[in-house]
Amino acid sequence: MKISIGNDHAGPEYKKAIVKYLEEKGHTVTNYGTDTFDSVDYPDFAHKVGTDIEEGKADFGIVICGSGNGIAMTANKHQGVRCALCWTKEIAELARQHNDANVISIPARYTSIEQAVAMVEAFLNTAFEGGRHQNRVNKIACS
Repeated sequence: MKISIGNDHAGPEYKKAIVKYLEEKGHTVTNYGTDTFDSVDYPDFAHKVGTDIEEGKADFGIVICGSGNGIAMTANKHQGVRCALCWTKEIAELARQHNDANVISIPARYTSIEQAVAMVEAFLNTAFEGGRHQNRVNKIACS
């Protein structure tokens, strides 16, 4: 799989652990995030991940900021992006099963690195159920 990842200053250690996990699993990772704790603007990284999804350059995206909210809101401005803010493995699974989410947003200040990696693993390994959920997913995007 091709995966784009972006993070602000709250997530460098999270990104490092997630990228290591993804590369060990054989995924191709495009890294747009910062590697320092110096203050940066999360939209700069969310837009790059969102554009990769929009243009078909990535199968999935991962975005990380302090609360996960701002970076998710920004990613969701892109057509075709369904970014889900997740704080447990179970929510990550439901985001895929019911919402066909293609970007996961991780709140670095409210989850551990281990939880974040487990959420990414669950997110990438869970299929969309389709069926009754497909009609709802079809109504998400604005025309």
